[in-house]
Amino acid sequence: MDSADNPGISGSLAEWLDWLLALHAQEIDLGLERISQVAHKLGVLQGVPYVISVAGTNGKGSSVAMLSAIYKAEGYRVGTYTSPHILTFNERIQIDLNPVSDEDIVSAFVEIEEARGNVKLTYFEFATLAAWIIFKNAELDVWILEVGLGGRLDAVNALDADIALVTAIDVDHSDWLGNDRNLIALEKAGIMRNGHFAVCSDNNIPQTLFDYVKEHNVELLCLNRDFNYVMKACSRDSSDYGCPPTWQFLAKSEHKLESLDNLPFPALQGEFQLQNAAGVISVIQLSQSKLPVHGAAVRQGLAHVTHPGRLQSLAVGNQNWLLDVAHNPQSAKVLANFLAQSDFKGDAVFSVLKDKDYSEMIRQMIPFTNRWYIADLNVPRATPVSQLKQTLTDVGVEPSLIVVTDDILSATRKAYECNQANEGVDILCWGSFYTVSQCLTALKTL
Repeated sequence: MDSADNPGISGSLAEWLDWLLALHAQEIDLGLERISQVAHKLGVLQGVPYVISVAGTNGKGSSVAMLSAIYKAEGYRVGTYTSPHILTFNERIQIDLNPVSDEDIVSAFVEIEEARGNVKLTYFEFATLAAWIIFKNAELDVWILEVGLGGRLDAVNALDADIALVTAIDVDHSDWLGNDRNLIALEKAGIMRNGHFAVCSDNNIPQTLFDYVKEHNVELLCLNRDFNYVMKACSRDSSDYGCPPTWQFLAKSEHKLESLDNLPFPALQGEFQLQNAAGVISVIQLSQSKLPVHGAAVRQGLAHVTHPGRLQSLAVGNQNWLLDVAHNPQSAKVLANFLAQSDFKGDAVFSVLKDKDYSEMIRQMIPFTNRWYIADLNVPRATPVSQLKQTLTDVGVEPSLIVVTDDILSATRKAYECNQANEGVDILCWGSFYTVSQCLTALKTL
């Protein structure tokens, strides 16, 4: 398909996205040559404001959300680029926490088309360039960019970051990144730049990341060594007794960081968010000379941050739905810990991509799940529903507790209908961004 087939400036965003999916033969094609070539033609790599790049296996989306909320609370104009989206493509490109318009995205796509010539860009490369065009036109103070996959060869890395944040590191996307944490850490470290600060909020950093920063003259501050966090004695449920839940950010390298006390819990469920928040505060403090932020803005941003699809609670009729995009063993373990603390026990709507270690993911969730409603996601990397059923059986789920459906829409409706008579029932939807997206769409029709 060549550029003559593109929908043009009068085309809808939906038409453009369908066209982009067919433009490049591979869904994932890592490398910086194509996007760098087109970015230079567009002039989007020069004259940019302060850039924060965020990579990691888990926690990067939440960290980006906190950074954006805090800088917005301080009064800065903030561009946020994330992926994938939950419901609409516009979620990926936001200015001051608001998704940009279809018209802005289509206009950027047209500009990219005029510049790319014979270079065949991927869907993600088009999206990344569109975000940079829109951000540059908006004259923002800070760009906060979430790496899509890996780091070193991800499209986002075509733009040099002023500071890099690497969140929790684990094995994921092994077909592209390898199946060893040391190898994956090197891929994440690729977003760091010589002579610049970097932060890592992983609580068990692979040695290869330390080796990388030493070789490339990166000044790294990391969790447990340079900073940490401590929950205050009051529990999260003790606010009724005059003691609201708070936590403390502890700086261990005082010349770079400053301790902060009586911080509010992030408005994202799960105590593991404190690990992400500690990394975020480190980035903010290391960026003070360029983007000064007061403690009040840190507190306001943490208290009001939102991030759909991450331990998102919804009341649907008389049912309590919990949606989470946990899609690898590490994030499944985090989800399982949250369910244990919440005394969760209910049914699950579940599907997953075939390149994940989903047998281990399922094992984490068995103690909290009664009946499983499963379906094929109907996307290129989906796990066939027959294989899902077999894996559930292999890890110990009774066949009578597995309900096979045609799609996630049907699975969601079936789970809802079968539990209508049960007051206050809990239902978990999890396993993939696609699962949560399709489930949320279905819940809107109930």
